[in-house]
This record gives sequence, structure tokens and C-alpha cells, in this order.
Amino acid sequence: MAFRVVLVDDHQVLRDAIKEILVRHPEFEVVGEAGSGPDAIDACRRNEPDLVVMDIGLPGINGIEATGELARHCPRVRVLMLSMFDDEDSVMAAVRSGARGFVLKKACATELVDAMRTVVRGGTYFSAQVSDRLLSGVQSGKTRPQAHPGRDSLSPREQQVLRLTADGKSNKEVATLLHLEVHTVRSYRKSLMAKLGASNVAQLIQVAVAAGLIDTAGTKPAGGPGEPSQPGD
Repeated sequence: MAFRVVLVDDHQVLRDAIKEILVRHPEFEVVGEAGSGPDAIDACRRNEPDLVVMDIGLPGINGIEATGELARHCPRVRVLMLSMFDDEDSVMAAVRSGARGFVLKKACATELVDAMRTVVRGGTYFSAQVSDRLLSGVQSGKTRPQAHPGRDSLSPREQQVLRLTADGKSNKEVATLLHLEVHTVRSYRKSLMAKLGASNVAQLIQVAVAAGLIDTAGTKPAGGPGEPSQPGD
């Protein structure tokens, strides 16, 4: 039985090129495609793939954030990053989000297929240049967890959700403002609470203010009379 694959890139021409490569490798079957982070999550929920080949630079939510969402909602899926970015921060963020491999877009077709085979079978694969970035990140201590992450440890989208939540916006309102699905906003709030060690929205805001992640000016209190302290719609 072939391994089921979902291809995620905002350029159709690249997805078509990968499909053309995989035609010569019947052990892989492309069962879905997506051009944005939210669509990638939906495609994986619908198709239950074994492997996702994921770009980083995606509209909606980026590939790193989408990989983190898949780790929560589709934990069986293995993710291989395929990106033009090879900076240390991107590589370390991809690993922290749950990616099992990282290959550069300039790689040859043989390397891409080898990486897919390795990752889908439970291994890890990093291009030589990416391995150097990963080693630099380990040596500089970037893999060490922080009790209360600073602003740079939150993704730009997480920071947006945090600020809007602190302003008293509901999940539905945040989703509308950021052009996201409500379930995606719920996932961001859960991720923020896990990162900041909070058990509800009121505590999330308190911890965020104390850590200097958001300003107190204009912040509305959460969990007041008649207002739920848990993430609502």
C-alpha cells in the first residue's frame, strides 16, 4: 500500500513539479493539496495522510504554525519541511513545531524522495546545510525550553490572538478580524495557555501582562461578571 501524501505550497507550479517527480515513485500517493496553512490542516483532517510536505511561507498561517496545529490535531502525520529559508531561526522553529525533516527547495529530486522515504518511515532527515543550522541552534541553547516565553518565542499570529484576547474579543470576533476559522483561534488560545502556564483566559492575560507580552493600557478584564473565563465563541 502506498504512503498517502499531502502537498502544501502556495505555488501550484511547485506542487505540480513534485507530483511529476512522484509519478516515478509509486510508493507515494498524493491524496491532497493545499495552498495555505488553514487549508493544509483541513486537507489533513479530510485525507488522513501519512506524510505532509510543507512549505514555510504560506498565507493564513505559516507552515511552522500549521505544523504545530497538525501535531495537536493529527499527531500520526509526519511533516517534512520543504523551504527556501535555511536560517537558524526557521530551522529551530520547524523542529520545535514537530517537523521530522527539513529539505531546501534547491535540493535535487533524489534528495527530496530520500527525505520523504526517511521521514514517512519514522526517521528524521535534514539537508546538510540545514543540519549545520540545527547544530548551531543546539550549541547556542535555542532548544532549551523557557518557563515563560518572551515575545520572540510567540509566533506573530499568536501575538495577534493574544492582543485581541486581552482586548476582550471572543473567538468568533478574533476569527473574523484575522480571517481564520473559529477552531483555529481556539487552538491558538490553547497553545498560548500551554506556553504561558495558564488554565483560563483571565489567567492567560494576567501572566502575559506580568511577562510584558502585552500592555495594560486598553486591556479589558477577562472573566468578569457574566463573562466566561474559559475560551468562548
